[in-house]
Amino acid sequence: MTGLTYSPAYAEFRYWGAIFAKSWRPVLVNSIVNPVLFLAGIGLGLGQLVDANAPLAGGLTYAAFFAPGLLAAAAMQTAVVEGGQTVFSAVRNRRSYLVAAYTPLQPHDILNGHLLFIAARILLSSTMFTAVMYAFGVAHALTAMLAIPVAVLLGLACAAPTAAWAVTVRRAAVIGNFSRFVVMPVYLFSATFFPIEVMPGWLQPVVYASPLWHGARLCRALTTGTATLTGAAADLAVLAVTALAGYLAARRTYRRHLHA
Repeated sequence: MTGLTYSPAYAEFRYWGAIFAKSWRPVLVNSIVNPVLFLAGIGLGLGQLVDANAPLAGGLTYAAFFAPGLLAAAAMQTAVVEGGQTVFSAVRNRRSYLVAAYTPLQPHDILNGHLLFIAARILLSSTMFTAVMYAFGVAHALTAMLAIPVAVLLGLACAAPTAAWAVTVRRAAVIGNFSRFVVMPVYLFSATFFPIEVMPGWLQPVVYASPLWHGARLCRALTTGTATLTGAAADLAVLAVTALAGYLAARRTYRRHLHA
């Protein structure tokens, strides 16, 4: 614990933790309450119509299909907001990154501390949402708890490359367009709301390249108790490689743009 306390990255983590402590209520609504409302409204409400008229293969209820996908999608959303809009603001608006760069913190310390905070946020919200899934009866296996670290890894796989790019962005409109034309389509078309088999054949290879699809598939397999060693290893490998590649890219762009 002593080593962590004096870690430069931990100092940056504490800064973001202090910001979170001042504004946790709206953050809690966006990260937890909204997904729960989605689960209740779409997963359980609309799900009854789907189950009655177009049941899913394997006897899986729509709510049981939708809930783990929503867990993964919420993790991705938190990650890209923190890695995108928040990083941009830390450079261009609040300039907290630039202030930190004039302290003994190195650019990689700033990056590591922020990513650690993002992981902690996703860990908190994913744990609470998983508890809600158990309460709603849509998590049917003890392995559903393993979906929590998967959601954290998915978040890092999304946050790291997003931060690597966002630290270089100069105009807020670019971040807005990224949310509209990249994040939202990925959110909708990564087998979160419906199986990939119902999508056009030409779109499916694009979906397979999405970290969210791999995260949602693995979370779904864990919550339904259908995970296999081969499938889990493949999904984890994609998420880990994406997170590592994004992290290495972020170290480079942070060093270039935050070196005091």
